[in-house]
Amino acid sequence: MLKVMVVEDEEQIRMILGKMIEKNEGCEVVASCGNFASAISDFIKLRPQVVFMDIDLGGDSGLECAKAITEVDPKVKIVFATAHSEYMANAFEIYAFDYLVKPFDMERIAKTLDRIKSMTEVKNPAENDSDEKSESSRGKLIIRGKEEINIVNVADIIMIERTDGMTRIVTKDEVFLTSQSLAALEEKLDPEQFIRCHKSYIIKTDAVKKLEVYGRWTYTVKLKDTDETALMTSEKYDEIKRKFS
Repeated sequence: MLKVMVVEDEEQIRMILGKMIEKNEGCEVVASCGNFASAISDFIKLRPQVVFMDIDLGGDSGLECAKAITEVDPKVKIVFATAHSEYMANAFEIYAFDYLVKPFDMERIAKTLDRIKSMTEVKNPAENDSDEKSESSRGKLIIRGKEEINIVNVADIIMIERTDGMTRIVTKDEVFLTSQSLAALEEKLDPEQFIRCHKSYIIKTDAVKKLEVYGRWTYTVKLKDTDETALMTSEKYDEIKRKFS
């Protein structure tokens, strides 16, 4: 069952959107929120896989709310559902999965949910024997660039960053560029060796050299064998602290 949260300040629209979502088989609206604070609280408590988010939350910013939610879970699918089409570019900077403009269309919502369901379906065990699924078990990753395919040793990866619509894989000696998403690469990496420390970064835990306070909820991560730095959320700092303790 796909767990969905609706964040919309107008109660009537919130109810209509919730009913439209639940008409799709395999979808359940687990939370319906009208403001920033309740959205964050319910998301942390219920961990829905999809969030339908309005841009204007009665004075609060839906964009900022979406950023905070992706800090908690970078894998969440954010679908902006709003009357404000002028914010589309800003929304996709947060890696929004989709952007729906009011009035909502039942068929359009169904297509969005079907796409998400197809991405989250459990794979047939036989499919796990494919080359891509078994890459990391051989200590290699296949990195597809625009004009080339590179085979990278997982042991050499220090950091992976998502920036400007591309993904950078940083090793001691080289940087590889690919359009592959962080989520797709994260699935192929050993969670005992790598951590998604921020919505835009994956780092090798053994490569962490120093953390510096960057903001109220964020740290700058200094890494071994590179001058590159990453960002880490306070939640992930607590997680990595437990690993090292």
